[in-house]
Amino acid sequence: MRVACLGDLLVDVVVRLERPLAPGGDAPARTRLGAGGQAANVAAWAAHLGAEARFLGKRSGDAAGRLAADELRSRGVAVLGPEVDGGSGAVVALVGPDGERTMASDRGVAPDLAAAELDAAWLEGCDWLHVSGYALMRHPIAAAARRAAELTRAGGGRVSVDLASWSVIRAYGPGLLRAELATLAPDLVLANEAERAALGGDLGAPEWVLKRGAAGCVAVLGGERLELPAHPAEVVDTTGAGDALAAGVLVGGAPEEALERGLAAAAACVGRLGAMP
Repeated sequence: MRVACLGDLLVDVVVRLERPLAPGGDAPARTRLGAGGQAANVAAWAAHLGAEARFLGKRSGDAAGRLAADELRSRGVAVLGPEVDGGSGAVVALVGPDGERTMASDRGVAPDLAAAELDAAWLEGCDWLHVSGYALMRHPIAAAARRAAELTRAGGGRVSVDLASWSVIRAYGPGLLRAELATLAPDLVLANEAERAALGGDLGAPEWVLKRGAAGCVAVLGGERLELPAHPAEVVDTTGAGDALAAGVLVGGAPEEALERGLAAAAACVGRLGAMP
């Protein structure tokens, strides 16, 4: 299985608070610094689960950008796309004692990826192109996603999208995102309940996976409707759990097998700090 993931490669700063923030004071915390970004996370989990994984995106050549790219390569992912001058993006995830997180994002140069910068060889032989929903809500990277989808389908591959963030959908405009999805025509869409609601309910794809956190997932895959419970886990940090689930589905197999693989990866993800394996 060969999976290409288009979107952001950022620096993740995950901060798990031991107690609520104290305005003007200090709060003890555990932290993790490393590679992140939705597309990069899915690629890392796909490689971890046995796929040949590629990341496609624009990234900075500064020290932070090199750190993120080197970590992703160390996880078995081919890092493809232009390296340019400019600031690396970063995501700061504040994780509460219950494991739920709130994120503050700076995407750096990632949204500047243009369709003309894609190399068809990057998508050669890919079974899946996985597009981060963040990429569909900024330009010119949205056009790059459309071009990547054309190249993938020309080689017989399929296209998946993860809707990414309910708050970004609202800010961008649900109607505009629905138009982007209609143009891209993904074969598979993944979303959580808040993202589906922000979009307006219909995920607009023949196959879909609704991620329900501790309640597991509901999906239509291969013509089957499935509802599966989450795997037991002690929750430390929910950052990246949806990306792990997506990777498990993309790695393939029978529908229930693929979902169970994704749910197992999500359970492993929430049991530790950070979004990668």
